[in-house]
Amino acid sequence: MKIGLITDTHYNFKKANQSFHDYFAKFYNDIFFPTLKKENIKTVVHLGDAFDNRRGVDYWALKWAKENVYDKFLNLGIEVYNIVGNHDSYYKNTNDVNAVDILLREYENVIKISSPKEYTVGGIDSVFLPWICSDNEKQVVELLNKSEAKVVYGHLELSGFLAFPGHVHTDGMNKDIFNKFDRVFSGHYHTRSDDGKIYYLGNPYQMFWSDVDDLRGFHIFDTDTFEMTFIKNPYNMFERIYYNDEKYKEFSFSPVQNKMVKLIVNKKEDYKNFEKCVDKILKENPIELKIIETTTLSDDSVEFSDIECEDTWTILDKYVEESEFNLDKSIVKKLIREVYKEALEIE
Repeated sequence: MKIGLITDTHYNFKKANQSFHDYFAKFYNDIFFPTLKKENIKTVVHLGDAFDNRRGVDYWALKWAKENVYDKFLNLGIEVYNIVGNHDSYYKNTNDVNAVDILLREYENVIKISSPKEYTVGGIDSVFLPWICSDNEKQVVELLNKSEAKVVYGHLELSGFLAFPGHVHTDGMNKDIFNKFDRVFSGHYHTRSDDGKIYYLGNPYQMFWSDVDDLRGFHIFDTDTFEMTFIKNPYNMFERIYYNDEKYKEFSFSPVQNKMVKLIVNKKEDYKNFEKCVDKILKENPIELKIIETTTLSDDSVEFSDIECEDTWTILDKYVEESEFNLDKSIVKKLIREVYKEALEIE
């Protein structure tokens, strides 16, 4: 039996930013649901963080999620095992109040998982783990120790896996507790990575600048063969244009429409051509245009490949790493990340 695996969809992202949700919709309309139909998939596991803001949801975003995702699951007769992730849970120490239970209660085809449980999916006994917190940690450990299941689905924070491109997460639970299981699938980290047994599936689409050039999509898991197939999302939300005077006329500007764009300037001596370039980009209606000046003079020593486009988390982590204070930097980075997440959730 083939089942669909998807995670970290983050409906209500950027306070229900419509441009991002239009981008999300292309994935669902063109890739996700057509693939489920083609493969006759009737079971999907959502591995957490269906919604983005643990404090609340925008009404427009909720309507969008129902019409574009959950209504389609229902109409196609697809059963959904929806795990509660940390972004879905209102409190940090318990999953008792969460978006999945409250916002999706009318969907009888959605099995809402806010506490550790076992289910048989595709003929395979499986453990389902929501976000692990102080309230359920003991219950999780007891279930894992006694379970004879072969597969684990969860929203896990494990040490030793990529949190985002180029950054391995060094905090979190030790992965050894899952040694007896044949497969472990997890959401939470948005970048795909695995150790041959534990698979972080990654989220379906780009959400931050650090996602540029990182493969996104969803997976199909065959419970008979234990084979997993990755279905790529071909659509990008972020585009980089590398500018120099000589190659200006070679640029194709149409891919920047309705996208986040960075114009990275390596050589700019002809200011009129540069202004024309900017005008052409703006005429394509990007969501946002940022101009990064790598040099104000001609400098052939600057290579395009040396330019890094980083998101806020990457910059904050690098700042901590380069600081000279006598503190545990892993703890400092974790605290800064929590403060940053809280700031993003402020209405």
